[in-house]
Amino acid sequence: MPGFDLVLAELSEDPISVDRAMAAVEGNEAGAVVSFSGVVRNHDDGKAVDRLSYSAHPTAQQVLNDVLAELAAEHGAWTEHPVRIWVAHRVGVLRIGDSALVCAVSAAHRGQAFDVCSDLVDRIKARVPIWKEQFFSDGTVEWVGTASNPTNAFQASVTRNRK
Repeated sequence: MPGFDLVLAELSEDPISVDRAMAAVEGNEAGAVVSFSGVVRNHDDGKAVDRLSYSAHPTAQQVLNDVLAELAAEHGAWTEHPVRIWVAHRVGVLRIGDSALVCAVSAAHRGQAFDVCSDLVDRIKARVPIWKEQFFSDGTVEWVGTASNPTNAFQASVTRNRK
């Protein structure tokens, strides 16, 4: 049946896996399976990073769902065969090497799988209200993300931690 099949879309405090994502979207109709894993690296802007912490606004899951619905509406017009999507973003403390964002997309053809996966990652990074707190080796801390300033990110973190 043509269209988009959303296998998983979640924010997770538990580790996420590219292998799990790819296995979830594979199928006999898929000629391509494309994945993306955003991994915590040990540096940023010339500074050594020890760890990260991701905080999500209470609306983050709904925004993620909205992004996926828009993506399906825009890309669905040229879908002859099912496109399957699995996406998860971590929240909480992550160590160097941990996956922070994992997406997997299967489609009948590689071009569509690459396009949908790339578009999905770009939209998540631009729109889903998740903030990254970076802890540097020199003891400094920096907020990065969709918030207009660190105060907003702090407010989102406080809101999440009160639940």
